[in-house]
Amino acid sequence: MALEVLEVALEMIGALRGPLRRLRQADRDLADQARRAATSVVLNIAEGAGRVGKDRPHHYRVAAGSNLEVAGALRAAVAWGDLEATEVQLALELGRRVGAMLWRMTH
Repeated sequence: MALEVLEVALEMIGALRGPLRRLRQADRDLADQARRAATSVVLNIAEGAGRVGKDRPHHYRVAAGSNLEVAGALRAAVAWGDLEATEVQLALELGRRVGAMLWRMTH
């Protein structure tokens, strides 16, 4: 499942490219934070896949937290009026899939 969740997380990054480019014009800090969080999701999934024991679920939990951070940043950008809800819909849907997979991997 680690490879599948990694692929979905990478799809989420692809879905974020356009919205974050737009967000950068209105709120550079929020766009950078969302980008770092999305990258953290991918990096922690990849690192967790290579770990054994208690390290593996720890990295997946960190990835899940970063995934929630991405969703929060997108929702904040919509609330501020910097992005439209339709622009972030795909990224949020992919993020929900990532979150569900990570939950199954840690419970």
